[in-house]
This record gives sequence, structure tokens and C-alpha cells, in this order.
Amino acid sequence: MQKNDMAVIEITDIGVGGEGIGKIDGYTLFVKDAVIGDRAEVKVIKAKKNYGYARLMKVIEPSPYRVEPRCRFARQCGGCQIQAMSYDRQLVFKEQKVRGDLERIGGFAPELIDRVMEPIVGMEDPFGYRNKAQFPFGTDKEGNPVTGFYAGRTHDIIANTDCALGAPVNQDILETILAFMRKYNIPAYDEKTGKGLIRHVLIRYGFTTNEIMVCLVVNGNTIPHVRELTDDLVRIPGMTSITMSVNTKRTNVIMGDMYEVLWGQGYITDYIGEIRYQISPLSFYQVNPAQTEKLYSLALEYADLKGGETVWDLYCGIGTISLFLAQKAGQVYGVEIVPQAIDDARKNARINGIENAEFFVGKAEEVLPEYYERRQMDGADRNEQKQMDVEPDRLKRTAHADVIVVDPPRKGCDAALLETIVKMAPEKVVYVSCDPATLARDLKILCENGYELKRVRAVDQFPMTVHVETICKLTRNFTL
Repeated sequence: MQKNDMAVIEITDIGVGGEGIGKIDGYTLFVKDAVIGDRAEVKVIKAKKNYGYARLMKVIEPSPYRVEPRCRFARQCGGCQIQAMSYDRQLVFKEQKVRGDLERIGGFAPELIDRVMEPIVGMEDPFGYRNKAQFPFGTDKEGNPVTGFYAGRTHDIIANTDCALGAPVNQDILETILAFMRKYNIPAYDEKTGKGLIRHVLIRYGFTTNEIMVCLVVNGNTIPHVRELTDDLVRIPGMTSITMSVNTKRTNVIMGDMYEVLWGQGYITDYIGEIRYQISPLSFYQVNPAQTEKLYSLALEYADLKGGETVWDLYCGIGTISLFLAQKAGQVYGVEIVPQAIDDARKNARINGIENAEFFVGKAEEVLPEYYERRQMDGADRNEQKQMDVEPDRLKRTAHADVIVVDPPRKGCDAALLETIVKMAPEKVVYVSCDPATLARDLKILCENGYELKRVRAVDQFPMTVHVETICKLTRNFTL
């Protein structure tokens, strides 16, 4: 195939970026906006040796799974890659994606996958589920401030204050801020020049508490007429926290390093099950609370705690899984690289009266191996132990694990961490993953070193997108 060639293909799969995948004479084409089952006319826009990218020109025969997107900007926006596919078929696609990676990358036999794989956990209503959104601000051709989301693979803002995935109150908040900017001639930030004031607005919404947080990310130290802005925002029912985060760097990073309270308090609260969490502008917190409760309930079920176990929760964030597990464990130790997240985790333990959870700052791939190695130092000098800030008896206690829970970033677990898990030989490992490919890679390593895959379940944390969360239970094979 060459650039500008036309072809008619059938879409048989979806790629990692949401593109439809089809073939012509063995040549693979990736087609944005195509749906599994479409028969479509496409135009090649980039051709490589074995594959190419094509533009959807016309749907000749629509897929039985093709639906009208709820959002009129779904095709342009980079947020919802598969909103044009029926939700039932989205769930099938995600479950097949997990299965395929387990077989192709993990090397697991189809018969084993059939035995351990449980039905995907979907949503009754797959819209309006996000409790967090970050909206970039810019200027249209007429010089008016606009906000919305970036078009796919660009930083061009699609002006839209009514995102189908966000909390409905977001629209009122965004329209209030835009009206304020127009009234007082407050300029939006311009990435090309580095000038302008309002860069982004972060909105968090507590679905169980109805508390709202607004954080304005600004290219400066003050917001003119800020009192008028806060007066307008506090009229919105549920407004709890209005903050400002300064970010004057020429960078794609959204938030600044710190924030200051403009009105109210510096956090909102929300519940997952019976556990209450304080969430600041810089906190990591799962964006889909309804599915998160289901996911964490599965983590608790897979851990199968009896009340006396020592559990390590790696990549613990603000302690969301840790505190869930602490309800049934003897002792939980959480590890997270972000110091503020650990501060939040400790605070969340206190406000819930949980005393059997302890948290450490550091990289999980460094902290756990370090603690394990310390445990092996039989008869180590007490002065050396003091320098390490760990007493010998506490060291032995923390370096042991009955259960290890990991919830790593998309890149998966570090090799040193997997090696230490194998050495520590916990009875159970519960692996929570946002990327089936790196999950399959890591499961293969664990299962080659004494563990058996017992349960796998996909959880749809991100409807209308290609992303899927997966949770797995592994048990140690004591016969090896």
C-alpha cells in the first residue's frame, strides 16, 4: 500500500489507541473512528513496510455494534476513543484484550485462562462516572476564552464544557469561570508564547459526599478579582474547596508543586465502602468511585484475610487499598514514592481510626528489597541499624509478608521488586493492573518462580475508552 491509496476493509479489532484494525492482502491498517464489525472505505495517510494508518472515508456497512455517540465531539476528542461502539461490545473487547495478552505475552494456556478468568465487571450506567477532570484553557479565533479537551494527539482545544464522562456539575463550574474571565478580561494561557494566566482547572467531585473542589492552575502568583470569582463559585451547591496552584514553567505538566487555599478548605472527602478519604488537589485517587469499590472489594476477597496477616501494599498512593485491607489484616505496610501521598495516607488512617497501617516513602522496587536485605543481616551492628532508622525487632516484623498487593503504574513492576517478592515468598500475591500487557509479562515471571495463577478478573474502570483494569490472585506453589 502507498500513501493516498483507497481500500475497502473490514474492521476486526481495536488497537491500543482506539484505532480500528483491518487488513487488505495481509497488510494491516489502523483506522481512527472505525468500530469492530464496520466494513469501511479508507484512505491511506501513512504507509510503512508492514502496516499503515488510514482515514475513515465512509462506512459502507456499519457494524452491528456501532451506536450514535452521546457526545457530539466524540470523534474529534482524544478522551473517548470507542464511544461509537455499544457498551456491551466494549466489555467483550476489553475481556478479550486481557485474555489475548495473557496468552500471547504471558504464555498462559487457553485452557488455564478459561479456568481462572471471571466475567468482566461492567457499569450499569457507563457515563458521568469521573470524579476528576482537568480542563485546559485557551483562546478561540475571536479572542474569547474557551475550555474543553484536547483533540486527539494535539493540543488544540475542542470547546466543550459538557463532557459525557464527567460529573454534571462540571459544566456549571466551567461556564462560571469562563464568564468571570470574559467579564474581567482575564487571559487564558498560550502554550506558544508562554503568556496568559489561566492554564487549567482541576475539578474533583465526591460522589458519596457531594463535595466539590476547584483548583485553578495559573501562570502567575495572583488572580485579579479573585474574590469575585470565589463569590461566584461558592453559589454552586456542594462547593467545599477552592484552591490555586502556581505553574509558571514551560511544560506539559499540569499542576504546580504546591497549592494555596483561596476559599474553604484544601481538600474534599469521599468514601469507598466504609473508608473515608481526604483528597487534596495533588492526591492520586481513582477516578471512578463506583468501580473502585468493586475493584477493592475484589482485592479484599482475593487476599482472603483471616485477621492476623502481614500485608505489604506496594504503590499504595494515598492508602486507598491499604486501608481497605487493614479492615481484615493484622498489619498493613504501604509504600509510595510521592511524599505528599504518604502524608495523605497517614492522615486517612488517622481519620478512620485505623492503627494497623503504616506507610513508607520511596520506590517500591527499592524499599521492599532494602527491607528484605536488612532482615537477612543476621547479627548486624545496632549502630548500623540505628543509622537505618529501623530497630531489629521491627525490621523482622516489617520484612515478612503473608500477602503482597501490587498496583503499579502502566509500566508494571520493576524486575528487582518481582525478584524480592519471589524471595519473600508470601502465600498470596494480589496484582492490580491498568495495563494487561505489562501485567501478563510480570505474571509470567512470578509463575516461572513458584506461583500459580488462580483468579483473573477485568474491571471496567474507564468506559468509552480502551483502558481496562485487571485484578489477579496468585498463590505460592508449596510443592516446588
